[in-house]
Amino acid sequence: MNDLTASPLPASLYTAACVRQMEHYAIETLGVPGQVLMERAGQSCFDHLRAAWPQARTLSVLTGAGNNGGDGFVIARLAHQAGWDVRVYPASPPETLKAEAAVALQAYRAAGGSLVDFIPEDFEGAEILVDALLGTGITRPVEGFYADLIRATRCFRGKIVSVDIPSGLEADTGAVLNGAVKADMTVTFIGLKRGLFTGQGLEHCGRVVFSDLDLPPSAQQGVSRSARLLPPLTRGLPRRLRHAHKGDFGHVLVVGGAEGYSGAARLAAEAAARVGAGLVSVATHPANAALLNLGCPELMCHGIRHTDALTPLLRSATVVVLGPGLRLSDWAYSLWEQVLKTDLPVVLDADGLNFLSGHSAHRNHWILTPHPGEAARLLGMTSAEIQRNRYAAIQELQTTYGGVVVLKGSGSLILGEGGIPSVCTAGNPGMASGGMGDVLSGVIAGLIAQDQDLFDAAEWGVRLHAAAGDTAAAAGERGLMARDLLVPLRQWVNA
Repeated sequence: MNDLTASPLPASLYTAACVRQMEHYAIETLGVPGQVLMERAGQSCFDHLRAAWPQARTLSVLTGAGNNGGDGFVIARLAHQAGWDVRVYPASPPETLKAEAAVALQAYRAAGGSLVDFIPEDFEGAEILVDALLGTGITRPVEGFYADLIRATRCFRGKIVSVDIPSGLEADTGAVLNGAVKADMTVTFIGLKRGLFTGQGLEHCGRVVFSDLDLPPSAQQGVSRSARLLPPLTRGLPRRLRHAHKGDFGHVLVVGGAEGYSGAARLAAEAAARVGAGLVSVATHPANAALLNLGCPELMCHGIRHTDALTPLLRSATVVVLGPGLRLSDWAYSLWEQVLKTDLPVVLDADGLNFLSGHSAHRNHWILTPHPGEAARLLGMTSAEIQRNRYAAIQELQTTYGGVVVLKGSGSLILGEGGIPSVCTAGNPGMASGGMGDVLSGVIAGLIAQDQDLFDAAEWGVRLHAAAGDTAAAAGERGLMARDLLVPLRQWVNA
């Protein structure tokens, strides 16, 4: 079992079907009885909740009809045997339980445990509520009595621990199926479910801890992971050589900033400089050119009235950020078209993506960085549909448009051709403010300028951006502004 001192989570993420395949292999091939797995799962949950809240002595448990309910009975029995005050609220008639769950209920009763056949709003004032209602198999909206129970958990004032997955959360997508439990901790087993780490999963899972239930690595035989969890950032970029000069670190060109919209281009450009790009230029509307670098004279700003003026800037660039503040106009489209005629790597953001939604193209040498609204326009669907299955959305974006795709949001996803999505769970809700995406596009371009390949730059860029956001949010999430990330970005690339 995993050490209770919060060892890092495994990197591999799986669909619910793949985890069930591992469990079946453990039972049928390795000869581990299902009852043993249930006992281990319950013990792991009890150990983790007891370690997290060592003063607690009162426990309420909501149990469902399946194996999750059986895990709940094991937890209840262990707590009862440890002298806790325990209440168990079964959502299904006890006589309908089958197999291992029925055995777990019988063991709980044999230990002197009892059941409560009504659901008080406060769960009798317990310090901890265990959610053992629904498992990873649900894919349809939760209705009826189970939906009522999930709503009742919102009134609970103590700590909530979900068994394997918060009830009502879809294991493969992170979507909420007509309501889900909001846990303070989720203890999940055998393999990490990918839906815990993106979309609404992060909001509902709380702290995720993992137990492999003492299964050997061979339990994963023949099972492919479907996503990869990125570890927390702990270090920055490699130390520079003493004889290095600015030409060694590339030249970022930001193309954006329609008249009156210079801020987005400025944020992208300064972010590229802050992560170490050797030179940064901005091609912008002539009305902005004399003003855009006030306060940041290191930026070289060029007023572009016609595309001819963009040509020499493209010749000297290493990478282009295309779109921040560009707006939708004939002038903007001419610049967009000119950039995409080159072989330069391009980071496409904001209005660069909006142009793409109306002028479909496929390119291997670019990075698309849509938020859910931009992704929806690119795929001809709604933002809600994107959020309902972010993994499917990023796969379709990459297949349709090529290159590397970063689908921003809670649990940002990164996907390149032929790979599996990487998932970044760092970052915070304070970053839901204007200009954050512009900073990210500049960070990614700054890394490409320093000779990272596109996929590595996307992964590193997302992690650096999130880490800087978390550092800046130490002073409070509300009111966090995009420019607040610029100093922490410099700190992180030099960590």
